[in-house]
Amino acid sequence: MFEIEPTATGKAIITIVGPTASGKSALGIALAKHLDGEIINLDSVQVYKGLYIATAKVTKSEMQNIPHHLIDVVEPTENFTAGDYARQATRIIAEIELRSRYALLVGGTGFYLRALQGALFDEEKPTNLKLREKLKTICERRGAAHLHKMLTRLDKLAAIKIAPNDWSRTIRALEVYFQTGRSITEWQQKILPTPAFAARISIFALNPPRDALYEKINTRVNQMFEQGLIDEVENLLKEGVPHNAKAFGAHGYRRVVEYLQGLRSLESCIEQTKLDTRHYAKRQLTWWRHTKEVTWLNGFGQEERLLEEALKTLANNKMYS
Repeated sequence: MFEIEPTATGKAIITIVGPTASGKSALGIALAKHLDGEIINLDSVQVYKGLYIATAKVTKSEMQNIPHHLIDVVEPTENFTAGDYARQATRIIAEIELRSRYALLVGGTGFYLRALQGALFDEEKPTNLKLREKLKTICERRGAAHLHKMLTRLDKLAAIKIAPNDWSRTIRALEVYFQTGRSITEWQQKILPTPAFAARISIFALNPPRDALYEKINTRVNQMFEQGLIDEVENLLKEGVPHNAKAFGAHGYRRVVEYLQGLRSLESCIEQTKLDTRHYAKRQLTWWRHTKEVTWLNGFGQEERLLEEALKTLANNKMYS
């Protein structure tokens, strides 16, 4: 194996990203074992408590005694923003490095990483949850396209950047406008300073063959339902988690909620979940292809080779000696 030395300003912050079901967790754990590191979750759904099956959270045995952070940290009823993530992850990185260990970011949420790198506008006001519920109700009754038309009238630049069916980001943009009287585009011009550690983030993106990835996704979805996904969601609803909670907006959950509401059949629920997940994987790959300074690791299910390749890349990088 290759030895990786820290930079003059600190250790490399190794980041493993890529589409869902591509093997990020396995590679992250292998790297953490080799480097004596700790893993920080980079997935926007794994932060929620009680959501296990569709999030594919690593079990304690799968963690192999590697410390994991920012998993199961908030209730599914809470609104956990990219800003919240960036602030908590920044603190955890500092704590890990004080222990003279490597911090590894592992997950597929690009906006979390972008926020951590400093591309986060200055949030002066917390989210108005009552306003969010009103906007979600409008979305349920009139559809995501209607909300997107509202945003187009209020903030055309933001609407151009957001897909018409991306109701989550559309709602966030509308929240900012109605709550502050200013568009999210204006707020995003108030970018916070880039953190000092941002230059030490080394991004590796997994790039499995598309056919193999889609087959893995379809298989995983079948397994999720066999493992009791419907029961998991039903229990959360019984515990008082509302059907329109932000956590239930994630792929793997919202179609189950629709099934339990009688809005679709079980067969439709399963097939639509597969389609949603494949589309999500495609969007993730597109995101990382538009991200600068990413090293792509090609292949699927070849953990040892990918580990060697990542370590060799880090060792050969002129940032490291």
